[in-house]
Amino acid sequence: MFKDLKQRWKVNELNLLLIILNFAAGGSLCGIVGKKILGFTGLEKGFAWIAAYLIVLTLIWPLCVLLVSIPLGQFAFFKNYLQKIWARMSGKKKPPLQIAIFASGAGSNAQKIIKHFKDSPAVKIVLIICNKKGAGVLSIAKSEGIESILIERNRFFKEDAYVNYLHEKKVDFIVLAGFLWKIPPLLIQAYPNKIINIHPALLPAYGGKGMYGSNVHEAVIAAKEKQSGISIHYVDELYDHGSTIFQATCNVMENDTAASLAQKIHVLEHTHYPAVIEKLLTTKSPLK
Repeated sequence: MFKDLKQRWKVNELNLLLIILNFAAGGSLCGIVGKKILGFTGLEKGFAWIAAYLIVLTLIWPLCVLLVSIPLGQFAFFKNYLQKIWARMSGKKKPPLQIAIFASGAGSNAQKIIKHFKDSPAVKIVLIICNKKGAGVLSIAKSEGIESILIERNRFFKEDAYVNYLHEKKVDFIVLAGFLWKIPPLLIQAYPNKIINIHPALLPAYGGKGMYGSNVHEAVIAAKEKQSGISIHYVDELYDHGSTIFQATCNVMENDTAASLAQKIHVLEHTHYPAVIEKLLTTKSPLK
């Protein structure tokens, strides 16, 4: 049962324990407060008292579990949990978060992300942004039936950075998947903590201007590193500088080349990037 709950709620063992404790403590607080409230009504214990008590419990339970969740560090979980319950009761479905993927190349990461969220009720890939004519990611967008746009350098860096266009398309969140242009401040300000990137090394090492693709892998091998990996991080005004969300590692062998190391990195990217995006957006969303 606990394993099923971990998977359903996408939490670790500690958070699962805190959530269960939260339910128990919130229920106890609800019972105590409910009896106190009924004490002011003057009702005698009987059918009417029980009916009133159940109504009061139903009304105050959400508030009680939210109050208890604050010191237990589970407020975000229970806020999301209660929103889902309300959506089901009211018959209203929460609209999916709309994601734009920015990419410059073949689009293998974009393809994995699109596939991961293809049938998701919570996340929808609505737009592919590309800065390179003829890039493979544009063909992927076409085959998947996703709108795409080829952006212009001047508008991106010196005008509105396509912020108005993204708002028009109701984009909630931006995922960089091999996008080689630096994100301008105007776009970062329009989407604070709503832009993430994946870097093919263990930041803060081997990041910065010019550190992309084979340049990164060659630098790692030249330094005789024993490990490399991926870093998923928020995007700020500096190259590869925003706070780290997730890292995964792989071993670097003596006979590795930039090409063979790149293959290992691609496996990590394809395995982890879609899953991290889902967890970020559905359990600890920066949109709150």
